Amino acid sequence: MDKLEFAKARKRLGKTQKELASLLGVSLKAIHSYEQGWRTIPSHVQRQIFFLLSSQRRQDKNRKPCWERKNCDRKEQCPAWEFQAGHLCWFICGTLCDCTNEKGCREKLKICQECEVLTSLL
Repeated sequence: MDKLEFAKARKRLGKTQKELASLLGVSLKAIHSYEQGWRTIPSHVQRQIFFLLSSQRRQDKNRKPCWERKNCDRKEQCPAWEFQAGHLCWFICGTLCDCTNEKGCREKLKICQECEVLTSLL
């Protein structure tokens, strides 16, 4: 997530910088630094932002779970299917997507940021 995506996500959440800082448990200065590009946005902050955006879209009837978007043939063995969290597959480590299988959470998030399931939130 770059500084422009971060600012766009904050606006999509309808939060001021101060409100988002409080929501994420970071300082207002950190939010300023992320939006100015002075600091790299930590992966745990990115995950929180994506989670909030995903929760905001919970009522979206057009949202398809990851296994439908990707025509997954191994869905019954995947944690995203087990927990019926096809909109949160990027958040769950151990999913069976070919591109992220056996990756650590930090590396997985980088890969998932290119996936349509996650990019549809921004």
